[in-house]
Amino acid sequence: MAADVAKATNGVLVGQNAHLSGVSFDSRSIRPGQLFVPIIAERDGHEFIADALKAGAGAYLTCREPQGRTAVVVNDTLQALLQLGSWGRTKLDAQVAGRVVGVTGSVGKTSTKDFIAAAVGNQLRVCASDKSFNNDQGLPITVLNASDDVQALVLEMGMRGFGEISRLCAIARPHIGVVTAVAEAHTERVGGIEGVARAKAELVQALDASGTAILNADDERVAAMRGSTKASVLTYGTSAAADIRMQSCDLDDLARPTVTVTTPWGLVSFSLAVPGKHMAMNALAAIAVAGVMGLDVQLAAASLREAQLSPMRMSVVRQSSGAVVVNDAYNANPSSMAAALHSLQSMNAKRRIAFVGLMAELADPEHEHREIAALAQRLGIELVAVNTDAYGVAGVDLAEAVKIGRELIEGDAALVKGSRIAQLERLVEQLTS
Repeated sequence: MAADVAKATNGVLVGQNAHLSGVSFDSRSIRPGQLFVPIIAERDGHEFIADALKAGAGAYLTCREPQGRTAVVVNDTLQALLQLGSWGRTKLDAQVAGRVVGVTGSVGKTSTKDFIAAAVGNQLRVCASDKSFNNDQGLPITVLNASDDVQALVLEMGMRGFGEISRLCAIARPHIGVVTAVAEAHTERVGGIEGVARAKAELVQALDASGTAILNADDERVAAMRGSTKASVLTYGTSAAADIRMQSCDLDDLARPTVTVTTPWGLVSFSLAVPGKHMAMNALAAIAVAGVMGLDVQLAAASLREAQLSPMRMSVVRQSSGAVVVNDAYNANPSSMAAALHSLQSMNAKRRIAFVGLMAELADPEHEHREIAALAQRLGIELVAVNTDAYGVAGVDLAEAVKIGRELIEGDAALVKGSRIAQLERLVEQLTS
């Protein structure tokens, strides 16, 4: 009810006490009966209140003069959304007890979140972050839009600086924290890779003694977070010391893994529908979460092949020519780029080509781009740099990249990957249409 929103945000209700059925900050996708939250960013969300109401919004927050209908007047709409998220999380306390998962990491967090949702979701009713809803807007929206009968929350947590994950944890109050990796992403915001590690460790620091931290044993900075938490610790990886250990990983012609894993709950095997040993690593964390929740890990593992991964994460598409195109265009940093190149190299192909875009927010961009170019050369992969010369090779524009990509034939395999700024999904669309 709108009155509950006003109470949770210390706001003032103007108009009728409307019944509400969810929350959105996007007037383009808002559904009838939802609360519209206008965020002030590059554009002031207040400009879209009329559009939201036209689309059926039941009420809206505002820190301006109300525009009619049901409004809740607050001092700051983003702060009010955070307060609402905390209120919504408290309402779910009893039904998600012990089953709120926070997931962070420089690489792999969205895919890991998706694998966890699949592993847990065939035994419990799960609400997981949509797409990459991992910030101070997306996370509270996820919590607030959870169904009334939800039994577990799987919440992705991004990091744009120190303190952000702590703020997200204050809302989410996770029982289980998963850290996938510490890598060269957003380094300029936190003073280097050690700063990234400190910022990511905020998740395990937020866990209390009854919680569980699930850490990547193969990443020394992640493994070291054991000393930063009061919670119990489980590790996963290929390391002999890992609690959830990858015993074997066989790749098919498209580099899709079939994995055998030793766990505290017995031997587990699973296959994935997406390529890459690094994807199998992400799936190990999902098995760990299922085990910690007391679920059947065999059922959890069996569900991983059917996991619905977020778009542009190692998605395999075949051209009409028969060539394989791997769409991993959502984002990139040196670690994820290297993992994707190794996956491409593992494919049974006559020719392997990588269409790569700029990697953003790096501490030493010239060195790191050229390291990737050198890796591609060592792996026998042709590198096509799209709209950038950062890799030390002459870049091509989108039209030229499309021309090259349309010359692929059966037996060829191509990877498309770059940071969000590169928008290489435009290339994928033209290569696969």
